Amino acid sequence: MPTTNLIVTFQKFFYPILSGIGIPVNLFTFYMIRFRKCEMSETAIIYLSALAIVDCFYLLWVALLDLSLSFLLDHPFWHAYPWCGILTFLEYGSLFSSTWIVVVFTIERYLALRMTKVKMHFSQSKATVRIILSVVLLCHLVAIPDYWINGVTMFNYTTDGENITLPRCFYENTMFSTLVVWINTFISGGIPFTLIIVFNSLIGHHLTQASKMFTKEQQRIIKGVTTKGMVRRTILLLFTVSFTFVALCLPRFVTYCILRTAYNYPDFNRDDYNLSINVFSDIAIMLQNLNSTTNFLLYCMVSKGFRQELRNLLKPNTRAKELGSHFTQTTMKIFSVTGSKMHRSRDPVDVVLTKLARID
Repeated sequence: MPTTNLIVTFQKFFYPILSGIGIPVNLFTFYMIRFRKCEMSETAIIYLSALAIVDCFYLLWVALLDLSLSFLLDHPFWHAYPWCGILTFLEYGSLFSSTWIVVVFTIERYLALRMTKVKMHFSQSKATVRIILSVVLLCHLVAIPDYWINGVTMFNYTTDGENITLPRCFYENTMFSTLVVWINTFISGGIPFTLIIVFNSLIGHHLTQASKMFTKEQQRIIKGVTTKGMVRRTILLLFTVSFTFVALCLPRFVTYCILRTAYNYPDFNRDDYNLSINVFSDIAIMLQNLNSTTNFLLYCMVSKGFRQELRNLLKPNTRAKELGSHFTQTTMKIFSVTGSKMHRSRDPVDVVLTKLARID
């Protein structure tokens, strides 16, 4: 009983606070990326802006309307038909969209690094927007069957000595629902995790190998080229983002697989917190929802341009003090670029260098 009260009480506070903080933070992150100069490429701006918006919707459907109301109210509105199915569809649609935007962005970075023609195509804003819209649309189409995995059943309740009949949204323990949920588990978990780890590893390997192509003399002569230190920071950025995503979402994938195998029988009580699997499952769900609020902190940790713009926003005077030096630096860069064009090498190594410099 104490364990049950502790877990339930904690979640009653956790999900409303997570929603109240996460949704505004994601909207603020969208503003920072889209309307401030955070030294990101146009492609990265579009992908990360889309991710912030999709995470807002995920927190709205899952953390606020579903889980917060489940712990705070005895009978949330979505127990009635057709909201039971609609909310389930929206939850999975936003979950798939958030996950696969990260996957597609990771694959795009790898292809842009390896293939110049692919980079020229995907670096176009219109192409990137079309890709994101296609991903979101496809993810919601895949989520349509989730409308039918829950059903509405009428139950009798006693309130103040009076019997009333109210609808209740319950999981349909049928072969169809089981098949759909297993497919959802691998679409939002197993497959994306594998792709993210594989492609980030390939990117890190490629950057490491490319940095070994240059001597110290070349690194001193060629200005603006990624050095070994910068390569290490780039690899750190890639692995920080991917590891955070996988680390926070993988426990949910593991615990669900355990629930659907070792504890998959009709009399199993999911609300019995004396069973450790139920405690770990709820913690895993909290971690998965927490993932949708961590991007702002990750950008602050690994993006110098994002931190600088955040400081400029919070301290407007800082921006004014930097205008003079910024103008001087910009002028020097113009003359530097003009001079470098006269002595540009056609060595294939320069192509790799350019890619390394722009991959972030």
